[in-house]
Amino acid sequence: MKYHNPVLLRQSVDALNVKEDGVYVDVTFGGGGHSKEILSRLGENGKLFAFDQDPDALENTIDDPRFVLIGENFRFIARFLRFYGIRKVDGILADLGVSSHQFDEAERGFSTRFDADLDMRMDQKSDLSAKKIINKYSEEKLADILFLYGELRNARALSKKIVTARQEQEIQTSFQLKEVLKEFLPEAKEHKILAQIFQAVRIEVNQELEVLKEFLEQIPGLLQEEGRLSVISYHSLEDRLVKRFIRTGLFVGEPEKDFYGNISVPLKKIGKLIIPTYQEIKANNRARSAKLRIGTLK
Repeated sequence: MKYHNPVLLRQSVDALNVKEDGVYVDVTFGGGGHSKEILSRLGENGKLFAFDQDPDALENTIDDPRFVLIGENFRFIARFLRFYGIRKVDGILADLGVSSHQFDEAERGFSTRFDADLDMRMDQKSDLSAKKIINKYSEEKLADILFLYGELRNARALSKKIVTARQEQEIQTSFQLKEVLKEFLPEAKEHKILAQIFQAVRIEVNQELEVLKEFLEQIPGLLQEEGRLSVISYHSLEDRLVKRFIRTGLFVGEPEKDFYGNISVPLKKIGKLIIPTYQEIKANNRARSAKLRIGTLK
């Protein structure tokens, strides 16, 4: 697919255990690859709702009476499904992170490969951009983001350098940022470190971890009995949240035990962690960090 090459396509849709007359949700529509696969397994009475806040993705809508595309962030999944009279669904699929299209469109500012404005907004209506974070956030707050979301041990030094440089001139583009931080980018590790920096800023711009938490907390109330959740994540911060929520229903701590030492959690894990095959990674390098986890309503 030109817009986005779906990762773990068959495995993630297999995980939904699609019923012909079921109601399903693809919360990360993108190029529509996962949605098309779900529709191919639905009968004429089945229904698929999809979410995507990116205006570019809305141009990929599918002409099918069984399909509805909602141009909103999936953190609002329950609210918008209720608008369509849907309170329970049979399966929900999420392919987290940035689409190939967003990485490849230079002006979106997601990629370290292009000299583009520091943007990184998935929702183009948002007031918060990467440029605002780099130029307006305090040194302490910037360091926290780089440490927590980029897992960079030298976050304080990076933040200090950025704040010093922006006092001379606003940092407007990705290559300007790269130039400011060049002393921290040894040739052998330049790509890896830049990717961590861009990941940290992007997560903050789009509130990705907060969005994921809000989404996951709604899942137990949305799934039918034996309904399925299928989630593909691309970095450890996302995967950790998904794994913990499926296992415990929480993001921190452990669930409380009753008098008999039993715990009550809303979801049950299905199968083991699924990762792409060597062949899929060879065909699509962006699949290399993908992890698929599956849960079901107990």
